[in-house]
Amino acid sequence: MRRLLLLLLLTASPAAGQDLAGHGGPVRALAPHGALLASGGFDQAVILWDPAAGRARRVLRWHQGAVHAVLSLPDGRLATTGEDARIALWGPEGQEPERVLQGHSEPVAALAAEGRHLASAAWDGTVRLWDLDTGTARVLEGHAGNVDAVAFAGGVLHSTGQDGTLRSWEADGASRILAEFGLPRTALLALPDGTLAVAGVDGTVTLVSPDGAQRELRAGPRPVIALAAAPDGRTLAIGTIGGAVELLDLPSGRVRGTLEGPGLPVWSLAFAPDGATLWSGGQDRRVRRWDAATARPLGPLAPQAEEVAHAGLDPLGAEVWRACQACHTLRPDPAPMAGPHLHGLFGRRMGSVAGYAYSERLARGDIVWNAETVTDLFTRGPDVVTPGTRMPVQRVSSPEEMQALIRFLEAATR
Repeated sequence: MRRLLLLLLLTASPAAGQDLAGHGGPVRALAPHGALLASGGFDQAVILWDPAAGRARRVLRWHQGAVHAVLSLPDGRLATTGEDARIALWGPEGQEPERVLQGHSEPVAALAAEGRHLASAAWDGTVRLWDLDTGTARVLEGHAGNVDAVAFAGGVLHSTGQDGTLRSWEADGASRILAEFGLPRTALLALPDGTLAVAGVDGTVTLVSPDGAQRELRAGPRPVIALAAAPDGRTLAIGTIGGAVELLDLPSGRVRGTLEGPGLPVWSLAFAPDGATLWSGGQDRRVRRWDAATARPLGPLAPQAEEVAHAGLDPLGAEVWRACQACHTLRPDPAPMAGPHLHGLFGRRMGSVAGYAYSERLARGDIVWNAETVTDLFTRGPDVVTPGTRMPVQRVSSPEEMQALIRFLEAATR
């Protein structure tokens, strides 16, 4: 059921967005990572954003499938995982993981960490508890069907999934059913006081205390697929498959506000470390930022200087370009970004910008960029034309938009 749902959602048409546009598919995962924000997408990419500058700093294209979870670890590394069932641990630099944890046989849906331990929940029906020092794992079995979420609360590991149970795991690997809901659970998080928030396909969010006592916090008509709590535990953000994001006060459960987004599924939510900003990611491929106190959008993060320079250029092409400007600039002397600058693009040989660390495929330099080759890149996709590239998969399916983008780039990159 879960896989069919994902397939159906992937075929939906994205809506226009307003914030960070760099992914070529729905944004499945978000997590603060030091001063940066990490996002993972169905386009197989992980992007590390600089929220202050509104720019991508690194694009990590290593996973062979959708990225389902990103997590900042206590030791400063970043953990990522997804459809390829591999967990990658990333250092502060480089385009290859420092360590890869393998053992799951099906996609990994979620990660949680405490101390030197990393927990993973997978669609192979297991939870694995990894020792980050040795890379070894204990396999925890007990769920029937996909395991979709894990969380540490009070030093205890918890998990939930398609069988509708919330389980806690003892030190010896035995599990105890803390709560049973009957229908699949989709999201789980631990609040600072040790209470667990559990969400499901029935649109409910339930608070479960360490002794198993339950309080239904929210009930709605659409499945809840994302949860996030402010660092102080006083605000809970709830994302649904219908695109609504509710902000609830805790512990009362009072709805303080609703975020008015694009009306498409919201797959991921994350609060900034100060709790003042909420990030959301979803089907529209964009990472949006919101004022957590007022539930109002904070506006575009991308630098505005270049947008002023777009005056007089093809307006439709400039709009299509917005999906590129998170990683690229049109100027020859930009601050460091995830992708090379595009100044002088037409007539330039692929992989030729001095000082930029290209992937092996692009470094060959066997393509000269012109209207035909750029059109081919965005028609068949970077993953086909330049396999192995770290560029997020972007395709422009509309001939009108493709022609407008070419007209824009021909003028803007001179």
